[in-house]
Amino acid sequence: MTTQASVETGNDVLDDDQVAEYLRSQPEFFINNQQLLAELRLIHPSGKAVSLIERQVQVLREQNDDLKNRLMELVDVARDNDRVNQRMHSLMMDLLAADTLIALLDRLEHHLRLEFKADAVSIQLTTVSDALQRETATRKLLLNAEEKQLFAKPLTENTPLCGRLHSDQLEYLFGEQAVAIESSAVIPIGDKIPLGMLAIGSREANRFHCNMGTLFLNHLGELLTRLLKHHPID
Repeated sequence: MTTQASVETGNDVLDDDQVAEYLRSQPEFFINNQQLLAELRLIHPSGKAVSLIERQVQVLREQNDDLKNRLMELVDVARDNDRVNQRMHSLMMDLLAADTLIALLDRLEHHLRLEFKADAVSIQLTTVSDALQRETATRKLLLNAEEKQLFAKPLTENTPLCGRLHSDQLEYLFGEQAVAIESSAVIPIGDKIPLGMLAIGSREANRFHCNMGTLFLNHLGELLTRLLKHHPID
């Protein structure tokens, strides 16, 4: 709680706000009374008394340091975004060059693990042809009705689901790797009609969370939607 000080001037009493307002409205006050700048002593948080000028210099230094730190944070974010854009471009070009759906899925998983440091990757589709299922016997691709219900939110709302998933969701997506996965991103594939989903798992608890930006994830989902329309899956 802040205690208001007061200054008596004859019969009038000035409080802090009135003194502050007077000084704001009289910018020439300290120009006309320069000796006060050296005479006024302020109590520093350390307990040491310093002059008003010294205190102003210290405040400016602290503000300057704060601005430098914020600038460095912005530079770091810009560099991170640039790296993500470069990786995304490389991924896109490689996926566009895939001549079969199997090649597309293999290249996608390779890039996510190598370039984006994914610890686990799972791709699930709402429909899969018998021929495609035979070609991918070691990889479960088809979502059945019960499994679709497990991921109803991202599939129906067409919005990435980020954070810590339920144990049954993790087990379905990542199998034996599920116990090591601390956070995940489930990216819907499709626009008006769901085509499937891509799940990325990480051992880092804060890698994916509900408050994170999803621009990159949305772009990845849109890219896969366009590519899957050019590769028959049913």
